[in-house]
Amino acid sequence: MVAPVESAGTDSRPAARPGPLPWVAMYHSVGDCSDDPYRITVTPERLERQLAWLRRRGLRGVSLRELFAARARGEGRHLVGLTFDDGYADFLDHALPALHRWDCGATLFVLPGRLGGVNSWDPLGPRKPLLTADGIRRAASAGVEIGSHGLTHVDLTRADDATLKAEVTDSRTQLAQIVGAPVDSFCYPYGTVDERAVSAVREAGYRYACAIDPGPLTGPHALPRLHIGQNDTAWRLHLKHKLHRLRRRPVEGL
Repeated sequence: MVAPVESAGTDSRPAARPGPLPWVAMYHSVGDCSDDPYRITVTPERLERQLAWLRRRGLRGVSLRELFAARARGEGRHLVGLTFDDGYADFLDHALPALHRWDCGATLFVLPGRLGGVNSWDPLGPRKPLLTADGIRRAASAGVEIGSHGLTHVDLTRADDATLKAEVTDSRTQLAQIVGAPVDSFCYPYGTVDERAVSAVREAGYRYACAIDPGPLTGPHALPRLHIGQNDTAWRLHLKHKLHRLRRRPVEGL
């Protein structure tokens, strides 16, 4: 009896099952947190202890680029994505030395439309200086992945078409010129996403993008993240890590 011939292009192998969602931590400023109404700041000492906690558990913080390259090879089980939003100037003084001491990498999301400016989108302050173009290049030369946070930190779900294009596409072009390399990662300001914003980011050529809790939009261009703050001691980090593994279901493409 002759076995039936499969039609051309047919693959009878079962489709690969999606893996567990990666754990991606969200930081902002690293410095003095005595005046911190939005709870976006951790002290250098707290960051050191949090990175030490990762390493004691056999985990290592890395950039999104390294995280997804490892996952594409079927690896990365012990890697945690570390992201820093807004591009505060204190990253160079406080975050970068700590990352190097603990052999960790990170992705830094910056705003090329506010180079050398301040975080004026936060009405309550305090005003914190942002990186200049030279500061961004210094971070990149130290091995930090540079990603776009848009041009000026606006809510993309409320932006008109022209603003959306500028924030997503023009920011990528400007950053590529600053660092002299392609920019693969994006971060939605305020963490707000909708299908229109996700489509714009995907079409602009970004490989992956970060939100906070994107719900049904979760995927490579809408990654959920865990906020890490000054109050996150070892015990709280343990709970957050455990809850992430329990709450986040595997998603196709991740």
